[in-house]
Amino acid sequence: MSDMIKTQVRIDVDRPRAIESLTQMVRIRRLEERCAELYTETKIRGFLHLYNGEEAVAVGVVQALGPDDAIVATYREHGHALVRGISARSIMAELYGKQEGCSRGRGGSMHLFDAKTRFYGGNAIVGGGLPIAVGLALADKMQVRPGISCCFFGDGAVAEGEFHECLNLAALWRLPVLFVCENNLYAMGTRLDLAQATTDVTKKAAAYGIAAEAVDGMDVLVVEAAARRAVTQIRAGAGPVFLECKTYRFRAHSMYDPELYRSKGEVEEWKKRDPITNLVSLLKQQGTISDSDLERIERNVAQELEDAVAYAEAGTWEPLADLERFVYSERRPA
Repeated sequence: MSDMIKTQVRIDVDRPRAIESLTQMVRIRRLEERCAELYTETKIRGFLHLYNGEEAVAVGVVQALGPDDAIVATYREHGHALVRGISARSIMAELYGKQEGCSRGRGGSMHLFDAKTRFYGGNAIVGGGLPIAVGLALADKMQVRPGISCCFFGDGAVAEGEFHECLNLAALWRLPVLFVCENNLYAMGTRLDLAQATTDVTKKAAAYGIAAEAVDGMDVLVVEAAARRAVTQIRAGAGPVFLECKTYRFRAHSMYDPELYRSKGEVEEWKKRDPITNLVSLLKQQGTISDSDLERIERNVAQELEDAVAYAEAGTWEPLADLERFVYSERRPA
């Protein structure tokens, strides 16, 4: 697997930053595990795509962004939303379909949204977030606002037409966009090398004159360092930057996926590179973290999630009278 990574640099980290990175990854992992349990209990329904194994990408990138920056994510976006600052309560209520959720229960798992934190989805269409991110970046540039737009997408989106259209326009207009490809090697059930003639997706970005880098997406420190370099470059007016994070999802594509396209052995091999376990090992070697720190993190996260579940359970369904709210068409009298 190591030959897949172009940039692999071990980075030392101070204690506060280490604790924050680890805490955020644990929050995502435990949230996703709780969601899987609630799904089997039919508390959460519809589609559910979990992020286990990919936590280092969301945490590393989002921590490099500022509050004025916009984030556009995919349908596997619970982790991005949580790290961005959308509360576990709001996320869980949305997953339950309750109106206390961040999208009033109308979006569910694939459509988390929060304008206050500039989190613009949660987009169910593969590659659908790319044009939104380019549009947000164009608006910021035209109105001379300081923010950049960060767009997350999977390797499957690279095969979509809007991927190429958006990279072309972002490069042509020198827009402040950070393109983040979460390359987990499978577009749903299709392995990357069975769908792409050129599996090095950074070359596709380079074809449009966009600076591109591939990094180990299983290492939160490496991801954050690369994201900070990219953000600095974009803020300096250099135009868009493309970051490919080589990662892997430990669970199936969705809760409905029988997962017949890869072996259990392959999954277990990747689990040896678990971003949480490996960060803990590194920090213990450095003497940066103790067992009591780990126990405290797990205890606080468990309390946060139990509170979120209780909040969702106590939430309310949107009344039938609101059925026609938030739609573009008007109800005209007969």
